[in-house]
Parts: sequence; structure tokens; C-alpha cells
Amino acid sequence: MVTLSPTTRFVGVEDDNLDLFEGQYPLPKGVSYNSYLISTAEKIAVIDAVDRRRCDDWLANLVEALSGSTPDYLVIQHVEPDHSGSIDMFLKQYPTTRVVATAKAVEMLGNFFENVDFASRSIVVKDGDTLDLGGVTLEFVTAPMVHWPEVMLTLNTTEGILFSADAFGSFAMYSSTGAWDDEARRYYCNIVGKYGVSVQNLLKKLAKREIKTIAPLHGPVLSENLGHYISLYDRWSRYEPETEGVLVAYASIYGGTAQAARRLASMLEEAGAGEVVPFDLCRHDVSYAVAESFRLSHLALCSVTYDGDLFPAMHTYLHHIAAKNLQNRVVGLVENGSWTPLAARLMTAAVGQMRNMTIVTPVVTLHSRLHESDLEALSNLAHELAKA
Repeated sequence: MVTLSPTTRFVGVEDDNLDLFEGQYPLPKGVSYNSYLISTAEKIAVIDAVDRRRCDDWLANLVEALSGSTPDYLVIQHVEPDHSGSIDMFLKQYPTTRVVATAKAVEMLGNFFENVDFASRSIVVKDGDTLDLGGVTLEFVTAPMVHWPEVMLTLNTTEGILFSADAFGSFAMYSSTGAWDDEARRYYCNIVGKYGVSVQNLLKKLAKREIKTIAPLHGPVLSENLGHYISLYDRWSRYEPETEGVLVAYASIYGGTAQAARRLASMLEEAGAGEVVPFDLCRHDVSYAVAESFRLSHLALCSVTYDGDLFPAMHTYLHHIAAKNLQNRVVGLVENGSWTPLAARLMTAAVGQMRNMTIVTPVVTLHSRLHESDLEALSNLAHELAKA
């Protein structure tokens, strides 16, 4: 167990044996379910529970940290099962502990636990309410739709520790020592990305608070260079790119579209388009493509036509970036088809449903393979993307 401050310890658990987060996002670095224990001479509070699959480990951590004491409060910031899954077991072990949560959270807990009377043992809090632990004051900051409606954050105003729920989390374990940005970006864009307006509202609430440490529910605790992390959240939630460059996302059957995409990537580099990232949508998980789409300023979408529609990998990618509300990007299109190329029309329709997306010309049409006669149009597209 790691000490965050004189009153606060990490009592969560790490999970290096889960292949997919939420049944869809790969976890090559594992993930942690973070829980925190705040202990003063007068009161003890636990901040959040953990996933059911790690319940026994969490309860063992608590027993060790409590040394025979009983928690007065269990603060529930978010009821998604990867955090709430062990609540019933906790309450069975500590039957006198009061639950502290928003009214919506108390209501939603009944969806997950039928045989627990939350109403009779809950302290319902709203935005700005406080809880005095005796020497430590907790202030509750509601954050509806970041990314569920019941969410709240908890600020230890005495020590400047922000327990940030899913905000500032990452697809990594608590003990992770690698770069935060990549896995936090992938987490944000795929989990929270749709709710940029709600994140902006939260950031405005927090702007005048003194925060020294950010303690999220997944991944490492952040205690240095907080301005960097907050500025990234601000940029992501405004749907502003971090980096000038082009994601060349391609979906190819027999290699013709892939060949054109790789050639376009080389032309973009020669044209000075910034960072160029070729991405095979058929062979890499779409969550990485979504994250790169948020990071980079331009997209080059290259797809073969398949059964009169988009190739499934491109269709899936476009669905995901639309669902996560991606906007404010410049887009180039390359289509391929052996008899009736339709991909550009379909990609145009999909991109047209997103906000403030600019499609540049020319749209490049290939017939089965990249031919010498296609190079001029491909080069023109590269130069238009580079200057847009």
C-alpha cells in the first residue's frame, strides 16, 4: 500500500489478467481499480470500491490498512461495475459503514444489488456539499455525464487531493511508470470522448481549486506537472488536435488500397504535412485509431468498396469516431473499387454527419490497384492536405 499523504493511502488492486476492458478495449499494460483510504484520528473514509474480480484482494488490503478499525464512510463516486462490483461484499464486512453518494448514484445502485437497502444507510450529497472527517474536509463536486449521470468527484480540500473518478484515468496499472499520455488519451477518447461539453463544465468547476494531486480510478496517481494533464483534458474535450499531422487510416482487401495509402503517407511527409501515421484498420484495434484521430489534425481515409458498401474495418472506424463526437478535422479521401467504386461517397456521407469536418479535393479514385496514372491525383491530395 502506497501513502499519498499523511492521511491517505492507496488500497486498490491491479489487474494484469484482463484482456479487454468493457469487453472491447485491449489492455496490453493491464489496468488498476483504484481505491483510497482516508484516516484521521476521528473518522475513516474509503473512496470507491473495485471490480468484483478483485474483491478478495481489495478487502484484504483494507483489513491490513485498517488494523482492526471500521470505516465510517464509503464514498461512491461512480457506480459502473468496475468500481461498484464489490460494494455489497464491503457492506457485509462493515455493516455500520454509511454510503456517501449522489441521489442518482443511490438510485442506480439498486440496478446492480437487489438485496442491499442503500436508501437507509446512505448520506446523499450534492454539488458543493462537504464532509468533515476531523482535520480533513471533503468537498463533493458533481460531474454528470463524465461519463455517467451519477458521477461525482471528491476534493480533499485540506491536502489538495482530487479523487477524480474516471477523469484522468488510463489503460494502465497504478504502478505504471511509462508515459501517461498515450494510454490516458486512448482511455479518454474511447470512454469519455463523446462528453466533451460535460468535461469542459467540470474543468471550469475545478479551475479555481487548489489541487496538488489527482487520484483517478484507473492508472497512476498524478502529483507532478499537473498543468500538462489538465491542458490535455482541456484540448481533448474541446476536440482540438494536439499535433499537426495526418492519420492515414486504410482498409484494404488484397493490398491495393494499402499500397496507395503507404504511397500517400510518403507523399505527405515529402509535402511537409507534419507527423504522418499510417494505420491499418484491419490489423490494429480501432481504439488506437480513435485516439490517433483525436491527437492529429488531419485524416486521410482510404477504403476499398465491398459489397456495395465500405469495407467493414472502415465502417467500424467511422462509426467509432462519430460516436465519440470527433470534430474539427481536415479530411482527404481515397476510394478503390474494381467496377463501381462507392467508398468515397459513403465516407463523405459519414464524415458529413460530424461537426466542422472539412473534406479537401481531389478525391482519389482507384480501380483495383494504384496505377501510374493515379500518382498525380494522389500527389495533389497530399499537397492539399499539407497546406489545409
